[in-house]
Amino acid sequence: MNIQKYMAFVKAVEYGSFTRAADSLNYTQSGISRMISDLETEWGVFLFERGRAGISLTSDGLKLLPHLKRICNEQENLLMQVEELNNIQSGMIRIGTFSSVATHWLPIIIKFFKKDHPNIDFELLLGDYTEIENWIIEGRVDFGFLRLPTKAGIETIFLEQDRLLVVIPQDHPLANCDKFPINELLNNPFMLLEKGAKAEISEIFERHQISPQIQFTTWDDYAIMSMVENGLGISILPELILHRIPYQVLAKELEVPAFRNIGIAMREHKSLTLASKRFLEYLPYRNRESSLGNN
Repeated sequence: MNIQKYMAFVKAVEYGSFTRAADSLNYTQSGISRMISDLETEWGVFLFERGRAGISLTSDGLKLLPHLKRICNEQENLLMQVEELNNIQSGMIRIGTFSSVATHWLPIIIKFFKKDHPNIDFELLLGDYTEIENWIIEGRVDFGFLRLPTKAGIETIFLEQDRLLVVIPQDHPLANCDKFPINELLNNPFMLLEKGAKAEISEIFERHQISPQIQFTTWDDYAIMSMVENGLGISILPELILHRIPYQVLAKELEVPAFRNIGIAMREHKSLTLASKRFLEYLPYRNRESSLGNN
């Protein structure tokens, strides 16, 4: 009840009238007057001078005003926070992602998140890096998983470095090598995984100034693994997609290690819904149950 009396006092000062304060708080004028009188009795001070011209603060009222304003502001902040907590009971989180994250990270993250927030729904949009960036900028998704760095103007959070490994058949002549020689990429038919404009595999070729015999190009990681398993060539794939795979292939690190940096990106963190902000807190769960298959 006291907070209502404090609000009655602050509004009366703001409007310079018990009647207008009553209107703003949906009370009667007599109700506001009674609450102010209760405070004066309780504290043993006079808060207002009352006259024909209206009301005005006493010196004691003027001293107490900043404290009561602060209390009322904190009350409003508290109610806003409670409202946000209630809103997280339902809602939709929209995520842009690529296949390896969708397959190996998101199911685990969502599983733990749903334990605490069972009524939150998800929409996953699968695309390449360029598409996901555009979805973020356009507001089609709340946030997206991307290869870093991204376009300027997008907020990002680095998650981890993902190795790029050479994938070869189990009976390949270099099956027992520790590191796969760069030049050997030229001596085998190559299955190229392209993920839109930002193609980290092509960047490896450019960096080492080599031009492998590219015989098959696709966006489908699993199609490439099947091709390699059947002896049609070799490839380079992110380590993340090689977790728990059903294909009989081997993964080897290049003699000059290569990586991609995976992060999460959004237009502005502060503009995310509470549910989306809470989801980001569950990102560390992504590696809880993962294990690399063939290596």
